[in-house]
Amino acid sequence: MKKFLPWIVIGILAIGAYTWTKNFNNTAVNLDESVKESWANVQTSYQRRNDLIGNLVNTVKGAADFEKSTLEAVVNARAKATSINIDPSKISPEQLAKFNQVQGGLSGALKSLLVTVERYPELKTNQNFLKLQDELTSTENTIQTARTRFNESVKPYNNHVRQFPGSLLAGILNFDKKPYFDAEVGADKPVNVDFN
Repeated sequence: MKKFLPWIVIGILAIGAYTWTKNFNNTAVNLDESVKESWANVQTSYQRRNDLIGNLVNTVKGAADFEKSTLEAVVNARAKATSINIDPSKISPEQLAKFNQVQGGLSGALKSLLVTVERYPELKTNQNFLKLQDELTSTENTIQTARTRFNESVKPYNNHVRQFPGSLLAGILNFDKKPYFDAEVGADKPVNVDFN
């Protein structure tokens, strides 16, 4: 019996190591899939905004003598925003910052468009424009919710792959820490409202 004892101990340790590795890996995969799903929801929300902006621009174009440069800025910002694609399995802080920067540029151009619209009473009473404006506001809220949920899904994943002893396996199994969605650059500064 004594000669089998080392083999029994080795067998128990091997089964324990296998079980621990399998459980860590499966949990990390599930959490990683949650992060990917949340990222897809963020992209879907931004895509909805991009689609609405196209309709909004076309509605505004119909208004006589509307500032062409404002529309061009929105169209160009929209084109830049739709050109950035991020693979959710390889999200890096740099990619997320670039995505955020481009989307921030689109938000800025869109704000300029909406401020400029205030000078056109016929646009402000156009039912299509008003409906698009309401949908755009709703979509901006959806984007904020999707970004918050993305960050909420990143937290348990990062905790799982960064806490010891799981962090040892995370490096071996290629489960890297995921970045959080940060605020847009300049969001910490107060908004300057000018009624002139």
